[in-house]
Amino acid sequence: MEMKGGNQPNPNLGYGNTEFPNADYPGYTPQQNPYGYPSAGYQPAGYPPPGPYQVQPGQAMPNQSGAAWMPLPAAIPNCPPGLEYLSQIDQILVHQQVELLEVLTGFETNNKYEIKNSMGQRVYFAAEENDCCTRNYCGPSRPFIMTIVDNTGREVIKLHRPCRCSACCFPCCLQKLEVQAPPGTVVGYIVQNWHPCLPKFTIQDERGQGVLKIRGPCIPCSCCADVNFEVKSMDESAVVGMISKQWTGSVKEIFTDSDNFGIQFPMDLDIKTKAVMLGACFLIDFMFFETKN
Repeated sequence: MEMKGGNQPNPNLGYGNTEFPNADYPGYTPQQNPYGYPSAGYQPAGYPPPGPYQVQPGQAMPNQSGAAWMPLPAAIPNCPPGLEYLSQIDQILVHQQVELLEVLTGFETNNKYEIKNSMGQRVYFAAEENDCCTRNYCGPSRPFIMTIVDNTGREVIKLHRPCRCSACCFPCCLQKLEVQAPPGTVVGYIVQNWHPCLPKFTIQDERGQGVLKIRGPCIPCSCCADVNFEVKSMDESAVVGMISKQWTGSVKEIFTDSDNFGIQFPMDLDIKTKAVMLGACFLIDFMFFETKN
């Protein structure tokens, strides 16, 4: 799989790239696996969602950052409800919020993220659901549930990370993350592949079949530079996207574990695969950059 037009991923992902500022999605082919969920008015069990992003049904999410919201796209047949946003973008910016309590005390709190398009418009909001003991005793290796909601507070994606090992000496128990869209319907997995020195992952579909590969640098160090994880075809012959941990400045990098990421993929990539790539970004954050400073 190659990106259209021979374009290569931009290593300076997320900064001033307006190549597709208002692109429609004429080339998208409706998904083959029907879901049966209506795209309008969908409310999963337990709605409104728990946690710090509670809203009333039909009420917009609070916009604390002041960022503009991406307009809701038209419904797409057989598309998981809420993923229509992904049909119109080829870049995602993931900004982790700075928690004052965590900065002052070192007490680990649930991570929260704003997810935006390349124009800075907010698309989703993500929040970790975890208990105090798990966060502070297991640290970045902790299992978690991550709930991703759209601007109306509707749950659109749920991520499940079980408690597993990431060391190369335990190849039978490496990292795995499950992506559901909507919650309760699996659309794919991110599976860590064994390698003695390189971070490598496979993006799988809902049947567990490999779709794309992810390969990171031998030493994923973010010292004064971005750290790029290349997204490749299954035979690793072509680069089709990128997940980049962006350098945020010395002060923020030293005193917090709040990270910024950029995700780039082909515009016509399968919508469910885009959602799984978003899940891969969170797994990479926890594995390599969620450290106490």
